[in-house]
Amino acid sequence: MPKNNLWGLSRGFILASGSPQRLRLLESAGFMPEKVITADIDETPLPDELPARYVRRVAIQKARAVAQNSPDSCILSADTVIAVGHRMIRKAQSEAQVRQNLKLLSGRRHRVMTGFCVKMPDGREIAKVVQSSVIIKHLDESDINALIASGEWKGVAGYRIEGVLSACVIKIIGSHPNIVGLPVFEVAQVLKGVLRRS
Repeated sequence: MPKNNLWGLSRGFILASGSPQRLRLLESAGFMPEKVITADIDETPLPDELPARYVRRVAIQKARAVAQNSPDSCILSADTVIAVGHRMIRKAQSEAQVRQNLKLLSGRRHRVMTGFCVKMPDGREIAKVVQSSVIIKHLDESDINALIASGEWKGVAGYRIEGVLSACVIKIIGSHPNIVGLPVFEVAQVLKGVLRRS
């Protein structure tokens, strides 16, 4: 049996995310989506919204948006942010913004939060938030310039942990896949639970 069909979830299983990192993590764990659909929703944080509540809400909204056109599918969606205190770092839109973000993270412990939602054909939703902590060394200008020049910050929440920044990470506490973009263990438990009930 092909590795990507190990769990038998390929038919009617949709990944509601355009993230290549999430797709790669899912496939490596033996879950092969039948389709990948990017949800088109407003991801603007609500006033005074805390990071954990934000990623959970956005993940649920992504799943619901995709379910409108695929009501008979099992849908997995996710959203990731970096949190420094109550402040959220999302996808940077410019080099100036990523430079500011890196200076904020420099020498500090921060949290990476991923909210995910599994929406089932019968309308049930299971939504969870997984948190990991990362400690980064003090970043000097050469570190920051190298990280910006790599272009790895484009399209991700803050940075790619498996890229150039890995040379600056002192310690990770919690799930490494969660920092990449999807807490595979927690997601797998939910998806395998869906299979047991089907």
